[in-house]
Amino acid sequence: MNASVWAKRIKCLVLVSIFAVIGNWISTTKSGAPVDIMAGLPGMAMILGITIIGCAITDVLDKVLPKNLPAIAYISLVAIVVTIPGFPGAEFAYASMNKIGLLPLCTPILAYAGISLGKDFGTFKSQGLPIVCVALLTFVGTYVGSAVIAEVVLRATGAI
Repeated sequence: MNASVWAKRIKCLVLVSIFAVIGNWISTTKSGAPVDIMAGLPGMAMILGITIIGCAITDVLDKVLPKNLPAIAYISLVAIVVTIPGFPGAEFAYASMNKIGLLPLCTPILAYAGISLGKDFGTFKSQGLPIVCVALLTFVGTYVGSAVIAEVVLRATGAI
């Protein structure tokens, strides 16, 4: 992977991290347990570092292995290793990253995905009614499937 691609990748990841830590502050403030921006920075910096390491591993292994795994597999593996009890700094990493909520972390990522899909709207429109039906069935199926799993787990644990 050339330096230009890595520069763009790191710039994008840093911007997403900035927006996520600000979103985390807003979200936690609204929930009544505020985590200010400075308290969230160490966790976000760790998440950023883990992501960059995972992307680097992906780039190296894509050149060596015949089957390519997505970057999220390597990013998850690095995150798991870093937070294994007994790993140097695992307690600090877990405590720091625990201050970052999932929803504020996903918001800038989903916004970016929406923007990138928006540029291909012409292609989406050319697909016509079939793609709309597939999308609606996917959304409904995901929602119903999640609701069924939640219901089963809540009943099994005695929460309801």
